[in-house]
Amino acid sequence: MDSGLLTAMLAATIVAGTPLIIVALGQLIAEKSGVLNLGAEGMMAMGAIAGFAITHHTGNPWLGVLAGMLAGILMSFLFAVVVLTLMGNQVASGLALSILGVGLSAFIGKPYESEILKTVAPWRIPMLADIPVLGVLFNQQSLVYFSWLLVAGIIWFLYRSRQGLILRAVGESPTSAHSIGYHVIRIRYMATLFGGAMAGIGGSFLSVFYTPLWVEGMVSGRGWIAIALVVFATWRPFRVLVGAYLFGGVMIAQLFVQGSGMDINIPSQFLSALPYLATIIVLVIISRDQNTVRLNAPVSLGQAFRPEA
Repeated sequence: MDSGLLTAMLAATIVAGTPLIIVALGQLIAEKSGVLNLGAEGMMAMGAIAGFAITHHTGNPWLGVLAGMLAGILMSFLFAVVVLTLMGNQVASGLALSILGVGLSAFIGKPYESEILKTVAPWRIPMLADIPVLGVLFNQQSLVYFSWLLVAGIIWFLYRSRQGLILRAVGESPTSAHSIGYHVIRIRYMATLFGGAMAGIGGSFLSVFYTPLWVEGMVSGRGWIAIALVVFATWRPFRVLVGAYLFGGVMIAQLFVQGSGMDINIPSQFLSALPYLATIIVLVIISRDQNTVRLNAPVSLGQAFRPEA
């Protein structure tokens, strides 16, 4: 394979995997506390339109990222009120949140469909960016580096900090955590809001950095892939990184094949469906190993908790 093509595919894979990493890590933290939020697609969509709109009006992409993060937080707060305070069903509420976010973002985004943002230049690290092929790792958007730091930070938080231990304890046995004085609902609120913030950032990355424009449906199932990615990674942060680039690579590979003009008798619709097909196949394979899933999945995942008076 030509080194230029390999470099281009590697660069595209990294960028395509970045929103998956950010969103999946946010959901991993929420799920570690015992909260299952299936609304990532809707939160990403709201983050994408909020980030695009603010960047369009201010010209500042970082204000756009902040707006996307706030939009994700507001959406996740709505979900948290329903499932943590009002004790609503987490699965049904998450699905409703996803539908709400996708529909509301489409409505808000109508005036912006013909607008295009100025491309944000990548952050190039001198000397390291000059390395053949691998130098592409050091000539990326700032949020790519943020995603790597986020992986390292969450690994440290979960396995090296007291707060991470408390979070995992809440996810494993909220009743026991409550009995020794930890405020389970408050901790779950914070974890859920963090998940929403990361979903909003992931959405704003799509509309501000990845493809600096807004079109309805641009999230295109990435929120669902991010949720599946947490299961694929068996709730381990570093595996999220690996899985995100795996799925990102599948996305990019099918685009390169379709754009290369190769004479292959494969329908383009099948190629477009490959990332989602790969997600289903991986989840089926993982589901066969129930011991691994049970060992790493938070015991109270998806279960409501009502503190005793």
